[in-house]
Amino acid sequence: MAGWVVWGVWITMAMVALKWALRRVNYWLYEAKLGPKRFNLPPGDMSWPVIGNMWHFLRAFKSNNPDSFISSFIRRFGNTGMYKVFMFGNPSIIVTSAEGCRKVLSDDEGFRPGWPASTVELMGRKSFVGIYDEEHKWLRKLTAAPVNGHEALSVYITYIEENVIRALNEWSNMRQIEFLTELRGLTFRIIMHIFLSSESELVTKALEKEYTVLNYGVRAMKINFPGFVYYNSLKARKNLVGVVQSIVTKRRMLRRDSSAAKKKDMMDALMDVEDDKGRKLTDEEIIDILIMYLNAGHESSGHITMWAAVLLQKHPEIFKKAKAEQEEILKKRPAGQKGLTLREIRQMEYLSKVVDETLRLVTFSLVVFREAKKDVNVSGYLIPKGWKVLVWFRDVHYDPETYPDPMKFDPSRWDDFTPKAGQFLPFGAGSRLCPGNDLAKLEISIFLHHFLLNYELERFNPDSPLMYLPHTRPKDNCLGRIRRVSSVA
Repeated sequence: MAGWVVWGVWITMAMVALKWALRRVNYWLYEAKLGPKRFNLPPGDMSWPVIGNMWHFLRAFKSNNPDSFISSFIRRFGNTGMYKVFMFGNPSIIVTSAEGCRKVLSDDEGFRPGWPASTVELMGRKSFVGIYDEEHKWLRKLTAAPVNGHEALSVYITYIEENVIRALNEWSNMRQIEFLTELRGLTFRIIMHIFLSSESELVTKALEKEYTVLNYGVRAMKINFPGFVYYNSLKARKNLVGVVQSIVTKRRMLRRDSSAAKKKDMMDALMDVEDDKGRKLTDEEIIDILIMYLNAGHESSGHITMWAAVLLQKHPEIFKKAKAEQEEILKKRPAGQKGLTLREIRQMEYLSKVVDETLRLVTFSLVVFREAKKDVNVSGYLIPKGWKVLVWFRDVHYDPETYPDPMKFDPSRWDDFTPKAGQFLPFGAGSRLCPGNDLAKLEISIFLHHFLLNYELERFNPDSPLMYLPHTRPKDNCLGRIRRVSSVA
């Protein structure tokens, strides 16, 4: 018996030693080589080799308490605002404070995009997630006006409003819908029309299906093997690229014929642009930019519109106030005017607060990725050259010092309140601010205008569990029905 006890002790000691050694692997691989500089790293835990903190991250975000991931670091290391981790296959620093996020997002000399390999592969190496410095500045400048410019937004209003009115009318005649699924379809049709004009009508359904599969792999581990999310997403991207490439090829052929009338959509704008040396965009660049804008101008607007409608319906007093503002817009409208104008949308001050509060509370993009181009000091801590930086928006938006009672939906918190730089980051910040932010807010505002005036949302499963990856949504995709309650123009 004594012999078995001794063996048991030795086995236990061996297991403890092995565990200790495994948890030190990342230290020796990444921290020890920094020499004395390692003492300036923020506190944290790089966990196991290879998988690092990913198991803990995924477990938290597949539970009903995703914020337990960061809470565990705060509990162990204090509220330092920065933590060292090993995630998405790289030594990384998570930044959770407003000041730290502002510094990282605004310092183009110190940081460049650092998205996971799976994201870059799926969004495209020539999209904004894969390029930086002068190439990024150039491409961003040439694509800004066709999407977010005043003239472009004014042109888009009519098409967006027509589609919103038609969609709400159709949904109100259906016994039940997946509200989120229908909204994603609506915003997808809108962004596709902006890209491709009437050509989009022939391919929208096929492209939406492929894009949905692609999007699920954007933050997945890069495991290209049947059965894994990334494998399916990569196949979807190949199909998506194939369809868009055929459109690009056809468009180039049409444009060679001088007798053919040139369209002026996003694709035309990308084909027309050239720099002072005569360089034009390649097919690959055009396709990757278009796929990127599908994400920037479609996903966020669909999800935030759903959550805004859900939250308004859940808070009748806020719904009533927002609706009154929309009714006042109509009362002041000149006789003979049909449809919304950009000026009217910019007069929707309370609705703008509703949208901002929804963006804060939902935090559509919980994190963005950067990589240190050199050793950088942020908030007193070292971010070593080559390490990834995870700019963690959720903690910024839920900081009780900036937003008292942060889990409460309260548009009035924005009365006479202007957040400081880094405190409100629904679309990021700095030179890499989400390129489709103004278009997304335009879509959301137009939809809510007509929803508030004429409809109500009845959810069949108001307590449906939430899913947090890749974006926060009800598991049932907000199953319910849209009720028409009036017929205001």
